[in-house]
Amino acid sequence: MTAEDLRKSILQQAIQGKLVPQDPNDEPASELLSKIRAEKERLIKEKKIKRDKNETIIYRGEDNSYYEKILATGEVKCIDEEIPFEIPDSWGWARINSVFLINPKNKCNDELSAAFIPMEKIDAIYTSNYSYDIAKWGKIKSGFTHFANGDVGFAKITPCFQNRKSAVFENLPNGIGAGTTELKILRSYGNLINNYYLLFFLESPYFVDNAKFKGTANQQRIISGYLELKLFPIPPYKEQIQVVNRVQELFSLIDIYQIKKHNLDILEIELSQKLRNSILQYAIQGRLVKQEERDGTAFALLEQIQKEKAELVTEGKLKKSELKTSVIFRGDDNKYYEKVGKSIADITDSIPFEIPDSWLWCRLSSVADLYTGNSINETEKKNKYTNVEGVEYIATKDVQFDHSIIYNNGIAIPNQYVSEFRIAPANSILMCIEGGSAGRKIGILSHNVCFGNKLCCFKPYADISEYIYYYLQSPLFYSIFSSNKNGIIGGVSVNNLKQLLIPMPPLSEIKRIVNKLRKSISIIES
Repeated sequence: MTAEDLRKSILQQAIQGKLVPQDPNDEPASELLSKIRAEKERLIKEKKIKRDKNETIIYRGEDNSYYEKILATGEVKCIDEEIPFEIPDSWGWARINSVFLINPKNKCNDELSAAFIPMEKIDAIYTSNYSYDIAKWGKIKSGFTHFANGDVGFAKITPCFQNRKSAVFENLPNGIGAGTTELKILRSYGNLINNYYLLFFLESPYFVDNAKFKGTANQQRIISGYLELKLFPIPPYKEQIQVVNRVQELFSLIDIYQIKKHNLDILEIELSQKLRNSILQYAIQGRLVKQEERDGTAFALLEQIQKEKAELVTEGKLKKSELKTSVIFRGDDNKYYEKVGKSIADITDSIPFEIPDSWLWCRLSSVADLYTGNSINETEKKNKYTNVEGVEYIATKDVQFDHSIIYNNGIAIPNQYVSEFRIAPANSILMCIEGGSAGRKIGILSHNVCFGNKLCCFKPYADISEYIYYYLQSPLFYSIFSSNKNGIIGGVSVNNLKQLLIPMPPLSEIKRIVNKLRKSISIIES
């Protein structure tokens, strides 16, 4: 359960009388409601408020049903279907407009300093924290919602309402303030309802989740009457204070829980990534699966690749120059050498670690065809390639950090233009090679696509696509890739990529490595 879920659950229990024990010696809510009605009568006689002709009282009959009586007419009706939940016997129900003054006006000297609180400055949930600007009362008294010390306000518009932008206003300059008309303000008659109990009610799932709205999709407000006619559960006054104290106590514990859970979540992500990296590193070092003599050697795989290249040259699908490749071997002196044509060079210092005897080091260009895609300017993209039928076009933004690829991005290359673009075939790998995400955005393709110029396609020979896909995610490769970055933006050219080293196992072992990686990574990410 998240910290937010815990808070909501506590608030709901608070307003249902389930958070603290009831004390039979407490004055019941019925007496509290009588005092509120007496206070209202006093204000009516002093002509400070008008009598509400629709004011009601809610009580429980001898038949255990709930009834509502209109005081002006004596009309009574059963409201059992409206009662949302049971409350303790010492509690009572009332409509919000029966126990609170809504959006009151304040009369003050125009020259007094007052607080002006924009909606965005009511930024704390479940607390009275907010910040304000200072202005003369005369400048803010018209066209704004008024409030005073002790008033409770909440946002009536979406999404602020759902985000529980609400507060108990306290310590205002000269005790007065104003804000946007999108605020609803409630003031307790005679201070007989604890302000924080009211605040917690306004932030409870019962009040927030059941709200109805009107307006456009972009901006909606709670419907007229939702607040005013909402049923409000009232505990005895002493219990209100106990509820508030208990909620605040529990919220303090939840804050600690939230911090610890956040740190734990980060730790789990870091641990997951470290485990993933370790497994990938083990795989490319020949330590993930056992070597078997029947697998043969990686030399046989390279011979198979050379035959495949020769066939492609014969078919005109590959340049003859691509047949030229280097051979990396270990000499009798235990050093590593690279032979290109008749030239032999010592590359021992470039070899990052030892590999099994059946493996070989080779350049990426020896095992895959590497090439970048085509750029599209924004005008062309909008006029020719947006929302059309054709071969999907994948840009850097479509290759995700989690190695997934977004295909349905609205951009495609119609068939009449496909010949002008490079194709990355199914089972090839796309990797970003320029900018902040270079070397980190990597995905393997499920089908043919066109692609952008900041992406490099690795089109492997033989059946080794997934092995290269995982190799490109390994800490070793990222380290080598990063050390080869250059330029202001930071990237690696295709020519430099072709020269990067890759440890190659025999083909049979590659298949076992890939299967083990799939299973292991699936367990880590589940």
